[in-house]
Amino acid sequence: MLIKKGAEASLYIEDWQDRRVVLKRRLPKSYRHHKLDREIQTQRTKHEPQMIHKAKEAGVPTPIVYVVDLPKATIVMEYVEGKQVKQVLDDMPADERTGLCRVVGESIGKLHGNGIMHGDLTTSNLIFTPQSEVVFLDFGLSEQTFELEARGVDLHLMKRALTSTHYGFSDECFKAVIKGYETVVGRKATREVLRKIREIERRGRYVSNR
Repeated sequence: MLIKKGAEASLYIEDWQDRRVVLKRRLPKSYRHHKLDREIQTQRTKHEPQMIHKAKEAGVPTPIVYVVDLPKATIVMEYVEGKQVKQVLDDMPADERTGLCRVVGESIGKLHGNGIMHGDLTTSNLIFTPQSEVVFLDFGLSEQTFELEARGVDLHLMKRALTSTHYGFSDECFKAVIKGYETVVGRKATREVLRKIREIERRGRYVSNR
């Protein structure tokens, strides 16, 4: 069953070997030369499970990857029970909401501390499970780097997602994310990344005003 059709890939829920799974299938691009398109599909299909594994090694909950089918540009992975953080965040009591955001920040800190940039940090790509665990999904745009710019962009994406989707609580939520982040990476690294976020925001305003 198709559950999401994106620009890069489609997601399906299926039964596989007596378990419910998600199939992520990368789509061919007609505007690219066939050979180049296959190379890109193969590289990205290999890259994402590697980054999911690295995130798991860093202590961040991610889906289990069962199969990587390069000829079909398909990844078979665990279906994670729960709801998107996007669906539940606004309806939580204030203390639970800030507690959840703090956990999110701790996980982002673990990613960044291990040089993993998620690349698409939104509350749609976080699953809140019945066990109150936050599972990070969709590492299709992730990259391996320790650059401050990349860390700033990653957290700036999260801040934008909170502002656009959870605007009534965005300030308190982002502050909680940063508190959780700081417990992992430390005060100095957190100050640096906050300065970078402000710089990114200034650049954005400059471009939009031109």
